[in-house]
Parts: sequence; structure tokens; C-alpha cells
Amino acid sequence: MNATTFVLRFRAYGERHFVTIGSTADGWNRGRAETELQNVLADVRRGIWQPPAPTVEPKAPTDPTFHEFASEWFDAKRRTLRASTALDYEWRLTHHLLVFFAGHRLSTLTVAEVDRYRERKVREGMIGAESINKTIGLLGQILDVADERGLIDRNPVRVNPRNRKLTAPKPKRTWIDGADHLVALLDGAGQLDAAARRRPGQRRALVATLAFAGLRIGELLALTWRDVDLARGTITVRASKTDAGERVVDILPVLRDELDAYRSRLVHIDAGGWVFATSTGGQLSCSAVRNRILAPSIELADKVLGECGGGPLASGLTPHSLRRTFASILVALGEDPAYVMAQMGHTDPSLTLRVYAQQMRRRDGERERLRALVNGDEWVPSGANAPDVAPAAPVTITPPTARNAALAGDRKQRAREDLNL
Repeated sequence: MNATTFVLRFRAYGERHFVTIGSTADGWNRGRAETELQNVLADVRRGIWQPPAPTVEPKAPTDPTFHEFASEWFDAKRRTLRASTALDYEWRLTHHLLVFFAGHRLSTLTVAEVDRYRERKVREGMIGAESINKTIGLLGQILDVADERGLIDRNPVRVNPRNRKLTAPKPKRTWIDGADHLVALLDGAGQLDAAARRRPGQRRALVATLAFAGLRIGELLALTWRDVDLARGTITVRASKTDAGERVVDILPVLRDELDAYRSRLVHIDAGGWVFATSTGGQLSCSAVRNRILAPSIELADKVLGECGGGPLASGLTPHSLRRTFASILVALGEDPAYVMAQMGHTDPSLTLRVYAQQMRRRDGERERLRALVNGDEWVPSGANAPDVAPAAPVTITPPTARNAALAGDRKQRAREDLNL
């Protein structure tokens, strides 16, 4: 049933007035409305009645602060972004743009202020040129909307955008392409496990998964035990930054052994729990992987390699370096570029083909050593002192069983069929 609204209609001070007093939903009825009309007319006769003040709609600030506008922009934008992209945007805003621009009114965001921000980030030295450029790019996106709404005269980032951004040096792409270096790195992670009191075996298994499955760090940290099928020999990548990144990775024999050993040491396994987790079962952070696992593993590996007369690992190794290592390993195993692309989740073949061409030119026997390492066969360490000197505490790799070998062959056949090869 629709509510009836009561409106008082009367003349006061030479003008006609219409005053809405309420509806039946608010408890008003005709008798109460007539009583109210008489009260109003009495006030008019005494000269004390005042017209109700008009309702003023709050107006949006014509010159909001960057903090206010960026928060509104991000709240609306977040719904259209992938979770990983939203986290990246939030990091650029909270750790960099808002630190500098939060209190600035939009009208004060000039070309000079953007340049001042850029120079401040360079002096701080906390992030590189590429990351600084990404924060400026996000600033440009936000101010594009402010420009469309007429809140600023022009977007200062779009004025000679080349002058607003830094020239970022082309990053040196690193990876590990030596079997002895891979073994030393795994052993370094194993030493960390030996000294750890919780989640034994996790550090070595984590490094092995980066190197022998080629996962991006975000994909690695999003893995649950439900995604790791050791019986079938696959890892299902669900959380990826691209559609092509959502894929099924075949588990190499060496990684199968590492994950199986790690899993067997865990007291309790929840199918939905993180494969690589904190001591309390929470999700690991990217910084924890880089600073608490990979960096000390590299340091320990270099120490071992130095003691046995070998060269150190390539400088500047990152989790993504181990992803490139995986591509190098697949090439060493003789896989064709299309299969490598599918396993890596690549849409652009340039990296795959570059690694492929470099590996195919090698004539030092390293491809054979990598193949032997991955398959669990006997392998000969490289280096000036080989074969007499091997890295200390070499990894013990059990050759795959006949069943495992058959599964590996079936997986490759399925992958080729999926790729129509």
C-alpha cells in the first residue's frame, strides 16, 4: 500500500507556500495535518512563522586534495582490476605517490611538482628508474580523470611525457645455466632448512620449484596443496597475471623428488593450505622469499662454490632469474619452443626463443649435465677442476622409477596434443 504525503498549502506574508510535513508512513493522518495547519496559521498571524530552510545538497569540493581524489579513483578502479594489479597500484599509491602528493590540491599539481617528485625518488634511491616511471604512469592515469572532470586545466604528466620519466637502463637478464650452480643453490637452501626450527624442507623445495617449474613469484606464493598433484605429476597455476599464465606445468623428476620429500616432513597438510607458508600457516610475502630464502641461499652457495674452486653464481639473481633458468632447462632437455612457451605461460615468444638460441649454441657439454641433473642420472660437475672436484655436499637425486618415467612421457604427449604439435 502506497503512503499518502501531506502538504500544507496556505498564504503567508503575501506569498503562497507549500510545506511538506510527512506521510502516513511517518504517522501522519488528515486530522493531525489539519491541526498542524492551524498551528502554522496561528504563527503566521503572530508574525513568528519562518519558512523552512531549503535543503542544500552537499557539493563535491571543486579543488580536492590528491589524497581525496586518488582514493575515490582507486575505489572505483579496483573493481575492474586483477587482484595482483590492484595490489601493485595500491603499493605505488601508498608507498610513493601519497607520501609526496597527499596534501597537494589538484590545482597545485604542476609540471614542476611532478618533476620535483621524480627527482625526490631518484635521490632516495629506494626504487629503480623503471619503478619510478610506473608510479608516474599511475599518477598520469589518475590525473586524466581529473582533467576529464574539469578539476584541472591540464594533466602535467602528459606535457612532454618523455621529459617526465626517467630513461631506464635495459635490465640485465640473469639465470642459472650450470648444473653445479643449481646443485650449490639447492644445497644452500638446504642448509637454511637444517638451521630452521619450523617447516623443515620448505626452503629447498621453494627454490627447487622456482628453478624447475618456472613459476612467477606471485604464482608460487598462491599455490595450495590442491594445485600440486604429485601422483599425476602436474602443478596447476591458477593465480597468474595473464590468461596464458593460467596453465598446467609438468613436474620434472628432480622437482617431484624435492616436493615429495618436503611434503613427507610436514605434520599436517590441508588441501587448501599454502604450499609455502609462514610458521603460522599464513601466506609468505615476496620480500620474505627474496630476503630470507633466496639471498642467504645464494650466499651459502657462493661460499661452497668458492671452497671447491668454482665461480660464484651470476650477480643479481632474483626469483624471476630462476624462472628463466627453467626455460634454459627445458631447452637443455630438447623441448621445442612451443612446449617451452606453454610451460612458461608466455604470450610473447621473444624470451623463449632468445634462451633457446643461446642454449643451442653451447658446445661445453652443459646441456647434457643439466639433462642428467633434472632426470636424476649421474652427472659430471663443470669447472676447471672437474671431474675431480665436486661441490661440497652434493645433492642426492634418486633416478625416476619406470612408472614416473612413463608418467613423464604421457605428460609430454598430452602437452603436444594440446598444442597441436
